[in-house]
Amino acid sequence: MKELLNILMDFGKVRITLFVAISGSVGYILSAGDVSTGMLLPLLGIFILSFGSAALNQLQEWRYDSMMNRTQSRPIPSLKLSRMTGLMIIVASFVVGLGFLYFGANIEAFLLGIAAIIWYNVIYTPLKRVSALAVVPGALIGAIPPAIGWVAAGGMITDPGLIVLSLFFFIWQIPHFWLLLLIYEKDYKKAGFPVLTDLFSREQFTRITYTWIAALAAICMLMTFYIQPHNLITYALLFIAGFWLMWRTKSLAGKYYGKKTYKYAFHAINFYVLAVVSLLSIDQLIIF
Repeated sequence: MKELLNILMDFGKVRITLFVAISGSVGYILSAGDVSTGMLLPLLGIFILSFGSAALNQLQEWRYDSMMNRTQSRPIPSLKLSRMTGLMIIVASFVVGLGFLYFGANIEAFLLGIAAIIWYNVIYTPLKRVSALAVVPGALIGAIPPAIGWVAAGGMITDPGLIVLSLFFFIWQIPHFWLLLLIYEKDYKKAGFPVLTDLFSREQFTRITYTWIAALAAICMLMTFYIQPHNLITYALLFIAGFWLMWRTKSLAGKYYGKKTYKYAFHAINFYVLAVVSLLSIDQLIIF
């Protein structure tokens, strides 16, 4: 049972899908202004749908995964899971996840769930084989889960607060992926994926990535004009977090960097995003 659970967690990239669900919860909390039992089914729907989409991505790319050291131990290339069994798990995940969004939220959340599947698995996944810049349109997938949470709470999809929140998650996705590329460049090339280091020198690409990290910190402060915190403490902490991120990743703008630098930056940017969404959520729930 433990082995089966580990296989399923790996197949659905549970650590990533949990973060996707967290981003959905942020959208819900910022839209509703509180926490209620009404958010349970939408968040379960986001998590299960994300699980199925991540699993489908592995089914689509299992041949390429088998060529890369980082991914060759995944369930399908390592033969821990058959493709037919994997397909049944994926279909069940989509049915259950979309069902939770439809019956536990509303038609807007349901349609956004379908859009997420199409964008990630039908558009972005094949595009990665074609263009090294696929991550830019692909990053739109990061903007959808908070939007699902927002509309599930009754918010309007055209609300400026949602737009800037989704923009924050969109921008984060790009340096997040590029740092992975810089860490595992040889693996991606081994599997035949086009990479930006073929278009730019490593120094240029590293500095471009740092620019996107700076943009992430900037858009966070822009968010406060539309999702206004209730107290000055939150403003101050968000500013400190942005300053910390820029300081923690400043080596990317220098001349001396390596794989360890990229890993530090990768962990820093993810910690920063988690800190920001936690601060914004807590601010909505606790008024100092």
